[in-house]
Amino acid sequence: MATGTGHEGRPAEEFFTVGGSSFSDFLAVHRPELLPTRPPFPDGVRAAPDRFPHGTTVLALSYRDGVLIAGDRRATMGNLIAQRDLEKVHPADDHTAVAFAGTVGLALDMVKLYQVELTHFEKVEGIPMTLGAKARRLATMIRQNLGQAMQGLAVVPLLAGYDVTAPQGARGRIFSFDVAGGLYEKAPFHAEGSGSPYARGALKKLFRADMTRREAALAALQALYDAADDDSATGGPDINRRIFPIVSVITEDGFERLPEPETEDLSREMVEHRRSRPDGPHASP
Repeated sequence: MATGTGHEGRPAEEFFTVGGSSFSDFLAVHRPELLPTRPPFPDGVRAAPDRFPHGTTVLALSYRDGVLIAGDRRATMGNLIAQRDLEKVHPADDHTAVAFAGTVGLALDMVKLYQVELTHFEKVEGIPMTLGAKARRLATMIRQNLGQAMQGLAVVPLLAGYDVTAPQGARGRIFSFDVAGGLYEKAPFHAEGSGSPYARGALKKLFRADMTRREAALAALQALYDAADDDSATGGPDINRRIFPIVSVITEDGFERLPEPETEDLSREMVEHRRSRPDGPHASP
């Protein structure tokens, strides 16, 4: 995200200005038009609710080895399906991932800026941010988007990370946000988006603290399936098109997106079990 060059290909003078470790603050001073949080409309104007793609549903849950974060693939514009294969889960750095619900275009720009923000901080300070600081930095970016949210273009991220400083067994952490930048830590699972009430309901009956990666992935897929079953804006596994939810995990070894064949096999297994039990598995005794 360059801000220009000087004479003979040299970086522009602003690159030599002493500043802080926030890349967002740097842009706000020197190139504010590049920020995704700038208001797109005049004051008092709201976006039509069916003109911009919106994404749902995303969720996260802790499990034995860390934390899992997942999302369905559908984006909608009003009653229309705008996209069937949207990617709503993205790595922020080696041990942190962000997923989003809300206005797709703004969310993708915010995710990219957040990735640069974390990298910029580490290069300037020489150390990575703590997980708590990463959550607060994202909350600040969301707060800067409040003007757009009030105009109907809200972005609601979900942050998950592996905290190497936390006690063993509590290193997978989940943070949610409201449109005003309010920050809330959630444990042991959470979901955002229009299908989130159904996803959280499914996770309430399926969650166990000692789940393996496979069990956690199946629980996430079951929760997204339940969300799609009751929320038209959430897409379930599309067997015919081979479009499946994105499932990623973050452990001591870092971020890993489950390979497509693994997600497909788990999705097909889940759908097959639903033939005999359409409402999904019962809670463990």
